[in-house]
Amino acid sequence: MTDESTVPADGRASGYRARRTLPLRTELVRQCKRRRTHLALGFLAALPLILVAAFAVGGTGADSGASDLIDLATRGGVNFTVFTLLMSVGFLLIVVVALFFGDSVASEASWSSLRYLLAIPVPRNRLLQQKAIVSALLSAAALILLVTVALSVGTIAYGAEPLVTPFGDSLGYAEATGRLALALTYIAVNLIWVAGLAMLLSVLTDAPLGAVGGTVMVSILVQILDQITALDHWRDYLPGHFSFAWTRFLAPTVDWHDIVIGSFSALAYGSVFAVTAWFVFARKDVTS
Repeated sequence: MTDESTVPADGRASGYRARRTLPLRTELVRQCKRRRTHLALGFLAALPLILVAAFAVGGTGADSGASDLIDLATRGGVNFTVFTLLMSVGFLLIVVVALFFGDSVASEASWSSLRYLLAIPVPRNRLLQQKAIVSALLSAAALILLVTVALSVGTIAYGAEPLVTPFGDSLGYAEATGRLALALTYIAVNLIWVAGLAMLLSVLTDAPLGAVGGTVMVSILVQILDQITALDHWRDYLPGHFSFAWTRFLAPTVDWHDIVIGSFSALAYGSVFAVTAWFVFARKDVTS
């Protein structure tokens, strides 16, 4: 017979601690073992190698006197890394972040395991928190992996030359590497709105593809609207309008205006999406 005196007044089992449910390490190991994680990180690691091979096969405009960043891509490892980021920020990195965050909760619902996780019981706030943290860690790892491989491969292939911009400015290799770290930090912050939107869609649907695809579609729509000059200053309010402000770090003197505004915009949109996701998930009738 159970001693009723050992049962807490709230009805929970003795020794139950909400903060001990769904350990971060357990969730991280689960996500790291998934094939989508392997494919996403593997592709990002392979991208710089593919670009180097493409330059080797097709040649470059490095000897033509052209002065844009694409033609400057083979003039040192830092320039190559900048080129890789330019090719990735507008779409590829958005897809990766949308994949990790959009798939987080929706995949559990699609496997019909979400209700069992909540019945362990894992509090809904705890579940969403752990999923978001792991998704953020994987997204950060993806960004760092891309830049690390690009810088390493570019330096081996093209040398440790100074960073040269289309405007004729240059930065030494060591200083340019530090600037790249700052640029990477800004890119990560600027992608917070994508993460928040993907998490929101992930709790709204049981289809991971819908959450990931919906996030990517919204980002494409935003980029299309951003190209409409008739919107004038209204474009400043679009999420992602300042997504390329990280290039300000490549100038000898950093212009912080767009960087500060872009960071605030991304954090504001991301916070709204995240709070909405928490509100919806806390009240959602989970049947999957």
